[in-house]
Amino acid sequence: MRLIDNIWKMYFLKAIMWFMVAMPIIVIFFQNHGLSLTEVMILQSVYSLTVALFEIPSGYIADLFGRKNTIIFSTFFCFIGYLIFSNYSDFYIFCLAEVFVGIGGSLMSGSDSALLYDTLLESDSKDEYTKVEGRSYAIGNFSEASAAILGGVLATYSILLPVYVQTIILFFGIPIAFTLKETTGFKKNPIKRSSDGMLHIIKYVYNDSILKWLIVFSSIIGMATLSIAWLAQPIFNLLEIPIVYFGIIWAILNVSAGFTSFNSHIIEKKINNKYKLLITLSILIVISFLSIAFLDNVIILFFILIIYLIRGILTPIMKTYINNYVPSNKRATILSIRSFIIRIMFAITAPLLGLLNDSYTLNYSFYFLSIILAICIVIPLYNLKSFNISNS
Repeated sequence: MRLIDNIWKMYFLKAIMWFMVAMPIIVIFFQNHGLSLTEVMILQSVYSLTVALFEIPSGYIADLFGRKNTIIFSTFFCFIGYLIFSNYSDFYIFCLAEVFVGIGGSLMSGSDSALLYDTLLESDSKDEYTKVEGRSYAIGNFSEASAAILGGVLATYSILLPVYVQTIILFFGIPIAFTLKETTGFKKNPIKRSSDGMLHIIKYVYNDSILKWLIVFSSIIGMATLSIAWLAQPIFNLLEIPIVYFGIIWAILNVSAGFTSFNSHIIEKKINNKYKLLITLSILIVISFLSIAFLDNVIILFFILIIYLIRGILTPIMKTYINNYVPSNKRATILSIRSFIIRIMFAITAPLLGLLNDSYTLNYSFYFLSIILAICIVIPLYNLKSFNISNS
């Protein structure tokens, strides 16, 4: 088996793991079991805390024991989590399921991008990474989009049906993960327990000013876009959109993100000043969140679309910027640090967003999110300016 075959296999695995039939109605699924939005967001906080706790160790495990092995365990844990969702209805059992899915998510995070990057590196195709990562992210979005339409239709028959179908689909990710091939670079130069421990790698990131602030910036954007994903369904409810259209709207959002992700390498090449690109997209995303906070009509959907388009551009580009500063034997761990920060931020803000909605209105959740985003994003942007990443 050729090493380069990892690319299309990871595409296939991405399509399966992101074929989230349940996602367009998952908040409604939880509420159908008697949970308030605060409890729903607490569930997501449990998930994010689990991912955060396992995130850096999982990246370290991937660098220590292999990206392929870590991805195999990831697919297994995600399947078990949804198997629990399919068979139980208690809030605390749902928390347990979120822990399983969280462990699965953390094991995948960093391992997938590290395997892709090193596969290309060893195949003399390193310059193709932004394109490959963009296509991988696009495939994920296109897969989620098509699954969303199916999920919306299935939900009209039963709100439980999309979750059952989701569980079956996740099972098929396990055998695909077994067919991946570990890179030779990892085999020849695995991470060393003594000199390359987790604390050493964290210190490495902290001392590299460009890498540190790229990760912080990417994490803030990641937290914001993750929040909109979980607040979108309450917005659809607020606008009194029939549930059958949830999947269609979700599909449009993900196709849009997939389109910009697929073409992110073209956008990056056309805009020479990468710092100005980050500034422009940051302003657009803050304006979009503020607009959602002030509006109460269908125009909100336009600004959600803008956020998804920006998400599609920034995700592969930021991973490229970060990977360019990372040595191979620390890659999965450092990519996991980014996800760790995203999950910690979301775990803190998610219950507050749910509480603001339940106590006041959804608008207050977006007021809070907009203020946090606007304040936090200025710090990494200011620090990145002095390092002139436009020439990186």
